[in-house]
Amino acid sequence: MTATSRSTTAAAATPSSGRPVIETRSIDYVPLAERHGKVWHLFPVWFAGDAHLATVATGAIGVALGGNLIWTAIAVVLGSAFGTFFMAFHSTQGPQLGLPQMVQSRPQFGFVGALLVWVTALTTYVGYTAFNQILVGRTLDHLAHVPDGASYVGYAVVGIVLAVVGYDFIHRASRWLTYLMFVALVVFSVGIVAVDPFSPAQTDLGAFALSPFLVQFFTAAVYQLSWSIYVSDYSRYLPPTVGVRSSFWWTYLGATIGGAWMMLVGTVAAGLFPKAALVESIISAGNKVFHGFGLTLLLASVLPLVTIGTLNFYGGSLTLLSSMDSVRRIRPTVAKRVATLLVIGLLSTAIAFGSDETFLQQFERFLVVLGYLFTPWTAINLVDFYVIRRGHYSIREIFNPRGIYGRWSWRGLLSYAVGFASMMPFAVVGDSMGPAARWMGGLDITMIVGLVVSAGLYLLVCRSLDVTAERAVVDHADDGLDPDVPPGTSLTAHTA
Repeated sequence: MTATSRSTTAAAATPSSGRPVIETRSIDYVPLAERHGKVWHLFPVWFAGDAHLATVATGAIGVALGGNLIWTAIAVVLGSAFGTFFMAFHSTQGPQLGLPQMVQSRPQFGFVGALLVWVTALTTYVGYTAFNQILVGRTLDHLAHVPDGASYVGYAVVGIVLAVVGYDFIHRASRWLTYLMFVALVVFSVGIVAVDPFSPAQTDLGAFALSPFLVQFFTAAVYQLSWSIYVSDYSRYLPPTVGVRSSFWWTYLGATIGGAWMMLVGTVAAGLFPKAALVESIISAGNKVFHGFGLTLLLASVLPLVTIGTLNFYGGSLTLLSSMDSVRRIRPTVAKRVATLLVIGLLSTAIAFGSDETFLQQFERFLVVLGYLFTPWTAINLVDFYVIRRGHYSIREIFNPRGIYGRWSWRGLLSYAVGFASMMPFAVVGDSMGPAARWMGGLDITMIVGLVVSAGLYLLVCRSLDVTAERAVVDHADDGLDPDVPPGTSLTAHTA
């Protein structure tokens, strides 16, 4: 297999744009001739990617822990802005490398060593999908008494079909859902401010409680950071001329505004109806604006879950293909992509059917652990891209098991292991907490610790890396890979 292998199995018709209806690429490099789209298209992908029902619960945590509404809202906004900062920098890698997000881990961890983060990412995709299937099932049962099983299967079928169509459909659907959610959120926000149903205690800036504030801040930050494993999957078809700055800001604004705004719906709903379940609190909060709007708000927030399901299936497929390629070289085809989508769908649906009433609570704890696992990876990947190698990579060598990046990269693996271990004393998972977290009264600052330690150690061990010699190889390794790039020019040199 080469990085530019193309599927010969696509039987879909080609639209007037000249691009096939069904996406033919998967983990392989996207040549410049196939790059298309506008950089602002990243805004709706991540606005709609965050503005949905599953995000609402994230904004209710501070209130549940005893914080008042105004300080929980401030923590939501600041935490979202902080976590998205790292996620958006990953997004800029897509146009520069023309590769999916997770396959870009090979230069830091090695051809085989990258399996460490891929297995974790794959678990995340399957778990998130099962979580959303259950959430949709409970919502449809509440609204129309639809059997859970029908909801689970229907959600999986729709998500798989849309993921088969792929990248271009995801972008188009996200734009329409952004229009829908923007209107719904404006009506809710303006209406709830006009009605002003809040008590003085809920809006008292003098009633600051540190523990609920920090828990809410880092929960929102980690939630946004978790998108890092997806993000350049949906920017990799953009031309590299869009630049780092513009791709960063369009991603950052879309995810921060969509995520924080939707979390604030959860903050308001929990503040007004602290004893109600998620669905009931949203309906009741919406009905404060005007009678019947609560149901409209709920339905609007469910629709983007279809797109999120598609993102999970799509990203899970790419990660599974990357994992398979590390074990045994494969030629990426549409048929293999469809097969991996079916595997992801079967796994998530089995989990949804096997869940009980405690699943959602257990899954929230599971997501905390996944946040711990991805924090060191984020630090290492970004430091490598922006500081160590400065965007200079060879596409061919990324797909070469005996290439310059090696099968196992001790620098990345060591930095990851030490970074993760440094987080454990500060960890809080349910009622369990590390000694440092217990000493601080249950505060979880693992994200800060993991980012600083992993990034710092990786910078230190990379002092022995001969970047100059590696770059000399990179500048010629991809000759002929892309006909639109002159020989002797690195495909990624423009990121320096």
